[in-house]
Parts: sequence; C-alpha cells; structure tokens
Amino acid sequence: MTIDDDGAGAAGVPDGNGVTGMRERTAALGGTLELASLDPGWRVRAVIPLRDETTPGSRNPDDRP
Repeated sequence: MTIDDDGAGAAGVPDGNGVTGMRERTAALGGTLELASLDPGWRVRAVIPLRDETTPGSRNPDDRP
C-alpha cells in the first residue's frame, strides 16, 4: 500500500513513536515499511506479503481463539 500526501515534507525521515509502531506492525506481518520525503509531502509505503491459504498449516484469521 502506498500513501502520498502533499504536506510540508522534511529533510530527513522521522523515527518517532508513530513510525516505530508502523514499522513494528509491518514487520510482524513479514513486511517492510518505507518512508520518503517528496517535494512537497511524504510517501509511506507498506509492503506486506499475502499469505497462501493453500499452504498446509496456514490459518484463516477468523479461526483464531
């Protein structure tokens, strides 16, 4: 998923609690999070692999206790 906005942007990528939390949640799903400053604005891209439901041992999220 990619989200772009046309806000102020910045010279560097922030690493505050919000970004840290997004990185942790994306990593927990086996994915990556990329942030980039645009001119103007920001881009946030989360790449999360889809689970193959035909793989033995894969579970439907609705089956969780």
